Amino acid sequence: MKITSRGGVVSQLLADVPLPRMFRASQTFPRPVLPPESIPGVVNEELSREPFVSKVQPGMRIAITAGSRGVANVDIITRAVVDFCKRRGAHPFIVPAMGSHGGATAEGQLAILNGYGITEEAMGCPIISSMETVYLGQSESGRPVYMDKQAYEADGIIISCRLKPHNAFRGKVESGPCKMMAVGLGKQKGAENVHADGMGRIAQHIPSMARVFLEKAPILFAIPCIENAYDETCRIVALDTPNLIEEEARWLKFAFANMPSILVKEADVLVVDEIGKNYSGTGVDPNIAGTFSTEYAHGGLKVQRTCFLDLSEASHGNSLGIGLANCITARLFDKIDMDAMYPNIVTNTVFKSGMIPFVVPTDKEAVQLCIRTTNGVDRAPDKVRVVRIPNTSHIGTIMLSESYYEDVVAGKYPNVKALDQPAPLEFDEEGALITKI
Repeated sequence: MKITSRGGVVSQLLADVPLPRMFRASQTFPRPVLPPESIPGVVNEELSREPFVSKVQPGMRIAITAGSRGVANVDIITRAVVDFCKRRGAHPFIVPAMGSHGGATAEGQLAILNGYGITEEAMGCPIISSMETVYLGQSESGRPVYMDKQAYEADGIIISCRLKPHNAFRGKVESGPCKMMAVGLGKQKGAENVHADGMGRIAQHIPSMARVFLEKAPILFAIPCIENAYDETCRIVALDTPNLIEEEARWLKFAFANMPSILVKEADVLVVDEIGKNYSGTGVDPNIAGTFSTEYAHGGLKVQRTCFLDLSEASHGNSLGIGLANCITARLFDKIDMDAMYPNIVTNTVFKSGMIPFVVPTDKEAVQLCIRTTNGVDRAPDKVRVVRIPNTSHIGTIMLSESYYEDVVAGKYPNVKALDQPAPLEFDEEGALITKI
C-alpha cells in the first residue's frame, strides 16, 4: 500500500498549521500500593487462608492461568502462586489464557508470556501452550462453552488475572476472573463464542458462560490483582468459587474507584505517544482516552480528534486499536502485523478497532492534521486544547497546551499541577517528536 509521502500534497496542506506551546502537568490520584517485594507474602497470606489452602493438596496437578495483558508485576504474582502450590506439595504448570491473542497460535501465546518474563526457567514450572479445547456445555445465555484442554485435564485450576473495567461494555462483571475463564481459557474458539452476538450481549454471556466453567471444570479459586491509577498493584484478593461472580462484581467497584483519568475532562486533540496490547486490549484504554469501539461503554476524555504515534514492542505487531484514532504515523503503520491483529477482529467481531485510519509521514504532521481538521473550535495556538499522554497506563504526568495553563495555575482543575511553563514542542529533522513528557 502506498501512503502519503513526506513533502507531498498532504504535507503541503499541513505545513502552515501552527502548533501550540505545551507544558508538563502532574495528575495526582489516590495511591494505595503493594510494593513488588511484598507481593509474594501477600499472595501466600491470601492463599494460606481457608478455604483456599485446603483446596491445594499434595500430588495435585494444578493449572495456573496467565494472560496477554501488560499486568503490573505479573511475573512476580504468577511465580508466587506457583511457589504456593509447590509448598503444598502440588505440581503446578502455567497455561496461556488469552483467547485469540498471539495470532491465535500456541507459539504466539507462548511468545507473549515470554515477553512478560513468564518463562519456564523464571517460573520454576512447565508452561503448556495449546489451542486445543474441550466442550463443556451450553450456557444459560445460549452459547456453547469451550475451554483449554490442558487446563481441563488438570486436577485443579487457579484463575490468576487482573480485575478491571472493560473497554467496550458495561456489566455486572467486566474484565476479571469470569472473562479469564470464558474468553481466556476458551482460547480462540471460546472467545469467538463469547463475542458472537456482539458487544451488546457480552455482559450477559461472560457471567453465564463462567457459571458453566464453575460447574463443569475443576476451578479451585481465583486470585485477581487490582491496579491503582499509576498502573501499580494495589490489591490481591482470593475469591472462592461458590460466590466468585458476586465477589468479582464487588471488587469491580473498587477497581473503578481506583482508575485514573485525564482530569481536564475535555480537549480538542489527544496525542498518544504509544499504543499497545500491554496497555489495553484495544491498544489504548477507552476509559481514559474516550475512544470507544462500541456504543456499549462510555466515559473518558471528551475529545474531537485523536492521533497515535507509535506501537509498543510488547504488542508483537498486534496494532488492535488503531481504528480508534483519526490519524496514525507511518512509523506505527509500518509495525502493523495483520496476522497478529486480524484474528482478534475475527474473534471479537468488532471491526472498528482494526480499521486503518489516516496515515501521515511524521509525528508533527499527525498533530497538525488533528488540529487542522477540528470543527467548531478556535485553532489558534493559544486557544486550541491539546492533551498529550505517553500511553493510557501512565498518566501521572501529561502535557497540556498553553490554553490550559492559566486555569491549571489558578487551580481550576483539582489535583492537576503545572510542572513547567509552556514551550514549543521540538521535532527532529525527520519530523519525529523529541520533547519528552
